[in-house]
Amino acid sequence: MKFSQLLNQLDVSKSAAKIELGSDPDITGLSTLESAQVEQLAFFENIRFFSQLSQTQAGAVLVPDNAEAIALMQSRQIPFAAVAQPRLLFAQALNIFYQPYQPPAGIDPSASIAANVAIGTDVYIGPNVVVHPNVQIGAGVYLHANVVIYAGVTIGDRTVIHANTVIHERSVIGNDCLIHSGAAIGSEGFGFVPTAQGTWTKMPQAGRTVLADRVEVGCNAAIDRGAIGDTYIGTGTKIDNLVQIGHGCTMGNDCLLAGQAGLAGGVKLGKNVILAGQVGVTNHLQIGDRVIAGAQAGIAQNVPAGSQIQGTPAFSQKVWLKASALFRRWPEIYKMIKQIQRDLEEIKARPK
Repeated sequence: MKFSQLLNQLDVSKSAAKIELGSDPDITGLSTLESAQVEQLAFFENIRFFSQLSQTQAGAVLVPDNAEAIALMQSRQIPFAAVAQPRLLFAQALNIFYQPYQPPAGIDPSASIAANVAIGTDVYIGPNVVVHPNVQIGAGVYLHANVVIYAGVTIGDRTVIHANTVIHERSVIGNDCLIHSGAAIGSEGFGFVPTAQGTWTKMPQAGRTVLADRVEVGCNAAIDRGAIGDTYIGTGTKIDNLVQIGHGCTMGNDCLLAGQAGLAGGVKLGKNVILAGQVGVTNHLQIGDRVIAGAQAGIAQNVPAGSQIQGTPAFSQKVWLKASALFRRWPEIYKMIKQIQRDLEEIKARPK
């Protein structure tokens, strides 16, 4: 399609600071600034990549409302749209050009489905899928190969569950969710009670896992069900590969948990919380709205809303950055301290 047609589909004309169509090239796909060819769209948003922008062969570019970027596009006569959020618009363009594989609706003959399962319209159930009794499957749901749905599960409309995923008993999955391969939703929580003899007694995990609408769960992530109440994942929350969420955790809407983050049981996250890779949270803590925890942060106490934290144990990111800078200088500082100690000893040793 023409660049102008793509911009119309993206409804850019009202929000763009400036649009120059040039020859209005055909756009057949999308790519990075480095790799884009003359019929591809790219985007630029970070000044660190200005050299890539100056050398790109893209047919058109989405740029921020930045005088330097606009001037460069004009000097190179590359069609562009200057917008507030180039990356967001690029993601929307990807949705136009890239459509994930969706097999036609139907039930594969190898699937095993209990008699009392309610199945909506336009549902796809792939090879070797197992669906246990008392399950409700909404309209437009995709269950890919080898998915196992335990008894009493509810799955909302248009949810996609990829191959080899297991949804355990009584779990509730909302509308428009996306669950990637190998995830375990509603698995038993890690609950054991110590005895006087030094052994462990298993505490039954009788609760549920509830995913609200538009939740995404990455490959091999595990979300344990509560011991008594629910483990709850708020609307729009995105969970990366290999994330562990312990029993009874709750989180608000639009949280983002990166790979290998781990929440012990009973943790409460507010809204719009971001946990970077390998962040660990001790059990039964409360993390306020809009908290951002940097990679590998070890959170051992409650965190107020709006905080940015880093380190183990985690504390203010600003302080952590200063401390990290000092840590790199520690050998030098140590030598200085030892020299000061020697100088003081010499002063003390002088005759009075």
